[in-house]
Amino acid sequence: MTISVPPTIGLVLAGGQARRMGGGDKAFIEIGGKTIIQRVLARLRPDCTNIVLNANGDPQRFSAYGLPVIADSVKDFAGPLAGILAGLDWTARNFPGVEWMASVPGDCPFLPEGFVERLHTVRQEQGKQLACAQSGEWRHPVVGLWHVGLRDDLRHALVVEDLRKIEIWTARHGIAIASWPDKPVDPFFNVNTPEDIMQAEKLAAGE
Repeated sequence: MTISVPPTIGLVLAGGQARRMGGGDKAFIEIGGKTIIQRVLARLRPDCTNIVLNANGDPQRFSAYGLPVIADSVKDFAGPLAGILAGLDWTARNFPGVEWMASVPGDCPFLPEGFVERLHTVRQEQGKQLACAQSGEWRHPVVGLWHVGLRDDLRHALVVEDLRKIEIWTARHGIAIASWPDKPVDPFFNVNTPEDIMQAEKLAAGE
């Protein structure tokens, strides 16, 4: 390992509704015989002290995974930043000695191994409190690393400023970028449509 990964909470933003596929949770879509959330958890567990799921609605639908489920702390569907804030607040309450949280969306079935360690490496090299992933030319701000100490600033941005765009807020603090190639497979490919499911199945067959 490049660095010793400090204690880090993993947050899965698992509440994405598959509206373009008739509704439901995208995290439960099966790709290559495993649900997307199973695949996501397999990538988070090696480097995370604990894992929490962020989802609104009935938390019991995730009961099979035996993980805490937290709802957004800012209402009115404030977007992924609300889930990030909920995760940071949960971490501060339940693991007061932990300074870092890594987040991922619950619809990415091909996350790369060791991505949490990689995010820590780049933020340490660049002296930042935030880091996110990039594949090819595309940034993935939700695949990120967050310092728990920034949660009050984030709350102010969401509640007082009504800010919704992740990259506007992260730019204020500076963010380290960890890059991956997007060929032959984009490791941050996300499933949004029935066509994406078919493509993901083909990719899974080549794993």
